[in-house]
Amino acid sequence: MKYEALASEILAGVGGRDNVKSLVHCATRLRFKLRDSRRADAAALKKNPGVIMVVESGGQFQVVVGNHVADVYNAVNQVGGLSEREAVAEDGDKKDNLFSRFIDVVSGIFTPLLGVMAASGILKGFLALSLACGWLLESSGTFKMLFAASDALFYFLPIMLGYTAGKKFGGNPFISMAIGGALTHPLMMAAFEAAQQPDAVREYFFGIPLTFINYSSSVIPIIFAAWISCRLEPLFNRVIHSAVRNFITPLLCLVITVPLTFLLIGPAATWLSHLLANGYQSIYAFNPIIAGAFMGAMWQVCVIFGLHWGLVPLMINNLSVFGRDTVFGRDTMVPLLLPAVMGQVGATLGVMLRTRDAKLRALAGSAIGAGIFGITEPAVYGVTLPNKRPFIFGCIGGALGGAVIGYFHTATYSFGLVNVFTFAQIIPAGGFDATVWGAIAGTLLSFCFAAVASYLFGVVPVEAVAEQAPAAPLNRKQSVVSPIAGDVLPLEQVNDATFASGLLGKGVAIVPLQGRVVSPVAGHVASLFKTRHAIGIESDDGAEILIHVGIDTVKLDGLHFSAHVREGDRVKPGDLLIEFDQAAIRAAGFDTTTPIIISNSDDYVEVLASGESRVREQAPLLTLLR
Repeated sequence: MKYEALASEILAGVGGRDNVKSLVHCATRLRFKLRDSRRADAAALKKNPGVIMVVESGGQFQVVVGNHVADVYNAVNQVGGLSEREAVAEDGDKKDNLFSRFIDVVSGIFTPLLGVMAASGILKGFLALSLACGWLLESSGTFKMLFAASDALFYFLPIMLGYTAGKKFGGNPFISMAIGGALTHPLMMAAFEAAQQPDAVREYFFGIPLTFINYSSSVIPIIFAAWISCRLEPLFNRVIHSAVRNFITPLLCLVITVPLTFLLIGPAATWLSHLLANGYQSIYAFNPIIAGAFMGAMWQVCVIFGLHWGLVPLMINNLSVFGRDTVFGRDTMVPLLLPAVMGQVGATLGVMLRTRDAKLRALAGSAIGAGIFGITEPAVYGVTLPNKRPFIFGCIGGALGGAVIGYFHTATYSFGLVNVFTFAQIIPAGGFDATVWGAIAGTLLSFCFAAVASYLFGVVPVEAVAEQAPAAPLNRKQSVVSPIAGDVLPLEQVNDATFASGLLGKGVAIVPLQGRVVSPVAGHVASLFKTRHAIGIESDDGAEILIHVGIDTVKLDGLHFSAHVREGDRVKPGDLLIEFDQAAIRAAGFDTTTPIIISNSDDYVEVLASGESRVREQAPLLTLLR
């Protein structure tokens, strides 16, 4: 498998497959929900050439890998055996704040649909372009066929969200799909149309008056309904006999949740939908220029931290609530983001044209292609953000362009990723007008400003870097004594790909002769795993030393291990750190080979082994050269 090695390294970096509660992906990121984030090694992952960036935000551990994220996701699932695992709510989730949990829920529900949403939106945009240019007639069979293909997802959005929400909330997704189907059933849609007539007869559910609402393309009602159904499901499963549970539980969920949705959840959620949409519209109407400048400047900052997911439901909700036409609804938020995206693309172009670094130029070239199609992470994490000023210029360009687009009140008429195809999605039913030309002008302004500013001021000249670089310190040695008595092995012979590859740092491994670990340096205990199988020591000279007793011994969950120190304790060479029952660990089927790793090996010119095949406790083991 092409991405098998990368998948294994990512799994190791997040703390192993046992540390993964759930995994989803978006356009460029693997979004992990971890059991214990302290077990993840973000620093090691950032150094991996296959990883663009690591972001911890919204209760998620996000690994940015780029456009091939779907392939890496499949590889991680296959290597880690995660595909069939369900995300289970645990007590640890309660530690996340409310906003983090909200971001996690939103991303989990909408991420699986994002690609097909973008595709449907692009198709809608091209249909609007075809009408404006006279290429197709609205009455033609070709238009009707393609429009049905583009509109199906949005029209039946409650059904699609029913599935993803059901999975996210840990219930049977087909039950919540059926609830979404009830919301968009032709009978209910016909009842809604009839209820709009002046002489409409009021209908009742066992004497309770019904309010019929058009739930096609709606977002919030089905999410609340799915949550209710997924809370009821385990309650029924506890009391219903297993022989009839498979059909009685879905029956009860449907007969309770569907009427409850039409009577209470739907009207309340619809009211909330309109409240959110009108609230945004009020802010936008107060001063669209300021709104555009703010969104254009801050959007990429939100993307960096994964906070943009909080706005995605609002964009879709705007399309559902505001003005239906032959294409879809109307949203003014998405166009404001065009300059934010193209600003970073322009900044990346400026860097590519100015830099003399061949590697940076190649990275910038590939990032420009991805950015044009709405994937800005390679540009931001790989080019503009590391160089600081290009990222700032991109944000300033986004603010200028967003202000222009806000002035022209540009709107989009279908949902999709913010990219070059968005220009087709902003064409109104009447054809090209000032809103379209305003969007083009604002985007060009953002792109050109960021490109020119980054070219002139965004890259520090090589000569300046050389002048600012401090003189390299004289080489000096630091000795690390052996924390364990035993036979020394080269690290590449360890039966673990993560250690053997040197991904976690340089060092050696020892096959222990006795079950004790002592401090190899003077320093303090930087970390101590709760399973007590591994410990990190930071020396007074700055060396970061990881001692990992055994291979995969984390699975023992602390059994056969005892610690004699705590995190933060001062230690000197020879102080007892950990004791372990070597015979019991081997009897349990685990290899006791112990890697001794210098985690910050990149800070040293070289990490040299003593060359001895067997060492005593506290005998010279490693020499570190600065």
